[in-house]
Amino acid sequence: MRTLLGVSAIAFAVSSPACAETVTLAAYSGIFQDHYMKAVVEPFMKAHPDIKVEFYGMPNSAQMLGTLRAQKAAPQIDVVIMDVSVSKAGTDEGLFDKVDESVSPNVADLYPAAKAQGVNGVAVTFDNLVLLYNKDQVKTAPTSWNALWDKQYAGKVAIPAVPDIQGTTLTIIANKMAGGDDYKKSVDAGIAKLAELAPNVQTWDPKPDVYAPIANGQAALGIGWNARAQVYADTSGGKLGVVLPQEGSGFQINTINLVKNAPNSKAAKTFIDYALKPETQAAFTEEMFYAPTNTKAKISQAALARTAAGSMDKMIDIDWVAVAGVRDKITEQWRRRVIPLSR
Repeated sequence: MRTLLGVSAIAFAVSSPACAETVTLAAYSGIFQDHYMKAVVEPFMKAHPDIKVEFYGMPNSAQMLGTLRAQKAAPQIDVVIMDVSVSKAGTDEGLFDKVDESVSPNVADLYPAAKAQGVNGVAVTFDNLVLLYNKDQVKTAPTSWNALWDKQYAGKVAIPAVPDIQGTTLTIIANKMAGGDDYKKSVDAGIAKLAELAPNVQTWDPKPDVYAPIANGQAALGIGWNARAQVYADTSGGKLGVVLPQEGSGFQINTINLVKNAPNSKAAKTFIDYALKPETQAAFTEEMFYAPTNTKAKISQAALARTAAGSMDKMIDIDWVAVAGVRDKITEQWRRRVIPLSR
């Protein structure tokens, strides 16, 4: 980590003095970076030629938080896109300024779920858990999460287990399917239902991710995030199928955050305002199939059919800040009552 931070500091030190209006954006590396650059960052720089955006890609929100902590006395990052539960931790530690209507008037047009209590950032993308299937092995597209429990797929299911947030989301969905009470109080019903699923599971740790083994036929069914699933479906040669089940799903929320004492705070606010505009939100939805967080975003029917934007009423209202407080208990129950029952 010291080496990484040292290299990063050098890179920032070299670039920042050269251009006073440089916004350093920390967000997810990989395909998120590729598509966000194309749909948001590059059009922003074209619209604001006096502001340059440097994309600092990192693999996950935990690493982003660690970097921000290390830089707290002298921030080198201006804007961060990260998971809402990690954004809450950063807010509690005084790392972020409040993103409100004084930063961007577009905040007023965001869905209620875009604003989490105690979180200074606001949602910039909604993603949702989906059912994945291999079209060669599953001839008819499944319509229900119950397909995962179907005995004909014994040993052919791939599930990213907790502490991965995909496993946590599936737990909450399973809890609702099993008639469980408030997931913030107990997920016992969901854990019991997942225990019934365990014998069907081939792997709890798909490599390199859950999309590849299903696309290449190593597994028949699984779960994943819609945005990435839709992108991989397009590059799978027609092998990977993606379904939003009839029972609904739950959102994973990425927030956009303004770093406290950011070196280029004014330009950073300009970028955040742009990222939350309905036109920008629509552009990224069309590009990578994240559901928009701005209620005024106008999405094509083709893209709408591939996101949860047209099924907002089917989404389970998941309070990820509250879930963060019980995540360790959920993980422990998985380790004791679910994973040991797999093949």
